[in-house]
Amino acid sequence: MIQNSFLVFVGGGAGAVARFLLSTAIQRVHGTAFPWGTLAVNLIGCFLIGMLWSLAGRVSMPFTFSIFLFAGVLGGFTTMSSFGLEAFSLFHDGAWRSAVVYILLTNLLGLGLTAAGFFITEFLFN
Repeated sequence: MIQNSFLVFVGGGAGAVARFLLSTAIQRVHGTAFPWGTLAVNLIGCFLIGMLWSLAGRVSMPFTFSIFLFAGVLGGFTTMSSFGLEAFSLFHDGAWRSAVVYILLTNLLGLGLTAAGFFITEFLFN
């Protein structure tokens, strides 16, 4: 358990640094009127996790490496990739209703809770 946690820690740090560098570079080129950097990182992360998930099913990938790569590097790079994989897995397994509910709840409740957190904090500290 400690070894796996360390692998997630190291991979997550690498993924977070990669996210910061890539997102910052893209925003510098395209400006800040739209979050192009975050969008690009999320989409790239989704593409990579799809590729790597397919590859992991074809080759013998050690569990510790998959922990480092999926939970660590890609988890630090973007949690959108995990969301994409989980939603796709539900569709892939034929659980269409669960996939749609998961997608809607994640997006609508995520946006709603972001707004709630913002407005509650504004109310408490103003």
